[in-house]
Amino acid sequence: MKEVRCRYCGFTCYKYGKTRAGTQRWKCRECGNVFTLPINRDAKDFSMFLDWLFSKDTQKDMTGEGRNFRRETAKFWDIWAMPPKIEELRETVYVDGIYLARKACILIRCDEHHVLGWYLCRYERAFAWEALMSRIAEPRIVVSDGGPGFQKALKKVWPNARLQRCIFHVFCQVRRYTTTRPKTLAGAQLYMLARDLLEIKTLKKAEKWVSRFESWTMKHKEFLKEMTMDDRGVMRHTHERLIKAKTSLISLIKSGNLFTYLKEADEFPSPYPATNNLIEGGVNAQLRAMLRNHRGLSVERRIKAVFWWCYMHSPKPLSLSEILKVMPTDKSISTIYNSISSQQRLADSIPAWGDAIMWDELHNSGFNPSHDWD
Repeated sequence: MKEVRCRYCGFTCYKYGKTRAGTQRWKCRECGNVFTLPINRDAKDFSMFLDWLFSKDTQKDMTGEGRNFRRETAKFWDIWAMPPKIEELRETVYVDGIYLARKACILIRCDEHHVLGWYLCRYERAFAWEALMSRIAEPRIVVSDGGPGFQKALKKVWPNARLQRCIFHVFCQVRRYTTTRPKTLAGAQLYMLARDLLEIKTLKKAEKWVSRFESWTMKHKEFLKEMTMDDRGVMRHTHERLIKAKTSLISLIKSGNLFTYLKEADEFPSPYPATNNLIEGGVNAQLRAMLRNHRGLSVERRIKAVFWWCYMHSPKPLSLSEILKVMPTDKSISTIYNSISSQQRLADSIPAWGDAIMWDELHNSGFNPSHDWD
């Protein structure tokens, strides 16, 4: 049982009957003062806030047409949900980024069951990926859609992890260049080759696909060399989009990241993923649905809503009462941030709010919540 101390002298108390309303009374062993403890509804209100956030309910449907709800839950928008540090080994990790505004991107990593971490940045860059990956033990396989800077961060933070480029994203990239209705024979054949990627289940079929792609390259070599003069009098490749699609596939084949899931399954007989669909459908789609249900939130509140969803789907979230005790608020972080002199910030190269939030350094650097994300 939790020990109760006197609000006047600080000594321990014991139960001393109840009031007519049924509230427990306490009496101090030292000074003899009798008092009742105030009822703390924060955890209950916080639960109501999260239930609303993760549902389709609108504030207008709440009691008092949302006025009471907004008054009781406004304080929870000041809290930031911090990601946990994951030290347990994971076989496979999925990573992806979701943009909430023009300069607000949240990088997310997860496994088959939980969200393992999240990181707020302006754009998908190497240092942002490094910050996200540094708080989790190195996995065997990392599935990515090929975001900017990710491979650079992977080599630095997880040098022994194998990268699997999402096959579906590879197909989509080729489709953007060829379209679904190519007007040339070369484009139609390349589009069919990209579609066949989704059906490859064995290394033998993968080798056969690579041979087919090489044959396509040789067959249309002269066709792809054709040049055309543009409006400015500059000679350009006539089929520039096809060349870009071909180059992207050649790069993936040379890097060995296209069929990692087949090579690893050959060495370690277990099902390895070929796509990033788990994080796209299991996490990103849920986040977009939540933001769509509560459209109209400011960018900062959208960010915090995503943080709360990720935290409540992390491996071992704290109880609601513990969350309210330990999670930082706008005020606490701003106090730390403002206590650091501008010269020290420049000397330590502490990133400003909006450039990136290094969560490992958050308690030392903080942020400026007045930044305009738009």
